[in-house]
This record gives sequence, C-alpha cells and structure tokens, in this order.
Amino acid sequence: MTQLKRTPLHDVHVALGAKIVPFAGYEMPVQYPTGITVEHKAVREACGMFDVSHMGEVIVRGPDAIRFVNSVTSNDVAALSVGQVQYSTLLRADATIVDDLLVYRFADHLMLVINASNREKDIAHLEAHRAGFDCTMTDISDATALLAIQGPQAPAIVAALADVPSGNTPLDAIKYYWFTEGNVAGVPCIISRTGYTGELGFELYFDHTKAADIWHAIMAAGNVTPAGLGCRDSLRLEAGMCLYGNELDDHTTPLEAGLNWLVKLGKTEIPRHGYGVVCGGVKVGEVCSGTMSPTLGIPVGTCYLPSAAAVEGAAFEVEIRGKMIPARVVKLPFYKRPGKA
Repeated sequence: MTQLKRTPLHDVHVALGAKIVPFAGYEMPVQYPTGITVEHKAVREACGMFDVSHMGEVIVRGPDAIRFVNSVTSNDVAALSVGQVQYSTLLRADATIVDDLLVYRFADHLMLVINASNREKDIAHLEAHRAGFDCTMTDISDATALLAIQGPQAPAIVAALADVPSGNTPLDAIKYYWFTEGNVAGVPCIISRTGYTGELGFELYFDHTKAADIWHAIMAAGNVTPAGLGCRDSLRLEAGMCLYGNELDDHTTPLEAGLNWLVKLGKTEIPRHGYGVVCGGVKVGEVCSGTMSPTLGIPVGTCYLPSAAAVEGAAFEVEIRGKMIPARVVKLPFYKRPGKA
C-alpha cells in the first residue's frame, strides 16, 4: 500500500480538529469542526482559506516552451500575455483529456498547475511528447505550497498583508485569471486572481517551508474560516466548474465537457455520482457530480445528456434509490457571484 503524503500544513489541520481523509495520494482536511455548510457559507459571505498544496506545479523553460505546451493542450498558449493565466486541458492525439490544468505565462517560462491525482500521468505524458522541442521541465510540486483565500472579503484580507514591488501589477489592478508577484506576510509569493469557488479571491504559491507562517498571518488578519475539501466540492459545483474524475476523465473530450448539464429542483433527494439519468423511459446517462447546494437550498448536479435532450428547461428524471425524481436542464453556473457579469 502506497504511503499517503502530507502537505506542509498537516499539523495545523490536525491541531484545528480537521477530519483528515485520503485524497489524491495525500492526507487532506475534508472539513473542520464547524462543518461543511458553515465553511461553504463563509466563502460565499465572508472569507474561507483552503490548503491546496497537494496540487502539482511544473515549470517549462526554454526557447520552445510555448510551442511545446501549445502542442499538447487545447487552448492557445501563444495568445497569453506575461502575467496571464489560462484554463486548458492536456490532450491525447485522439482529443481525450489527460487532465485539466492552468497555464501561467511568465516573462521567461511557463508554470503548469496540474491535479495531484494525475501528477505522474501528466508528467509522463508531457515527457513522452517533449522530443524535438528545445525546452526543459522541472517538477516543483513538493517544494511549493498553495493556499486559496476565497470570498467577498478575501481581497481586503490579502491586501492588508501584501507588498507588491513597484513595476509589478498592483494587487487591486489584477484582473480575473491574471497574477502578480510580491510578498504576503513577508513571504515571496505568486499572487493569482484565480479560484475554484466562483467567488472573489486569490491563490498564493510560495516556498513550502513558509506555509504555516502565511496560514497563521492570514487567519489573524480578518474573519477567515478554515475550509476543507468538502465545501470546495460544493462550491465548485455551484459555480459549474469541472472536477477530473467526475465531469472529466480519460474518455472525455473538451467538446463533450462543455455540454449538457442538469439541475434537480424542489425535492430533497440529492443526485449522486453514478445515479442513472432517464429520458422518455430510457436511461441516457449518469450523474457526474451532485450535492445539496448550501447557497441555493436545493439539490443540484451535472451529467452528460444526448444533444437532443440537452435543451434548457427540458424535463427528465434521475433514479435515486429506486425512485424516479423529476429534474430539468438549466444553464451553468448554478450560482453566480452578485455583480459578476
């Protein structure tokens, strides 16, 4: 049995009474004593902080770095400006998805942020296709910590601790999916205007040995609630964001991943991963992800439907514990932050 890894903040989570579970090869906090619903609402209404140091980071450097990454991903890396972040997918020759990832464009290199569960697979895939490109790859995952500070109060909390040198983009000027570099609580960081919650917020990349220092400084800076994987999943589902292993897998293409989602309204039954989706008495698919939305107060879920059935407002059913529960198709996201265009 493979021994589970720990993030640099493992002892902090244990001291806070977090429930620790295996996830993507790591011991990770799924929730704290406050509970998933409280953590979820804290992110929607104030500020929550997630330890996501299990994520992988790979540096690609060299004259052909952009051309190489462009050759194996679905988005146009060459279109990125320095300081910009791009959501993309790592693809096989048949267009199926190896992983979804973020691409960061620096002046002299790229940084790929990949899912922890796919780290070895992703790196092997990249190495297998690097021949003929003048570039190097360096896996910095184990040396890098990553915190996500998310919620309407997150920008003010991070700003109170941040010092961005002149010449770098000021914190209040960073657009969504852009980043800058500076110090947070005295620690050099990549300060990224990204997240997996549908809320305002930042993600901070920094030296793993400084993880506890930054964590405690942020906790002391304002009304911040520690948040675990449980509410991270319910938040991303409300925001209509994909999770590898649920909406995305080795057999999905990017075209398919952008299609055909469902929401279930007016009942208390929750659609869970793998539950059957029925249209006209015929099973046409399975639920990818489902939860009781803490923000909306209703069950929501995602699935793939045949294109003929994937019409906004269309009715179908989800089989839950032997009962057929009515559902209807809605447009993603289920939740949109107030004021967001």
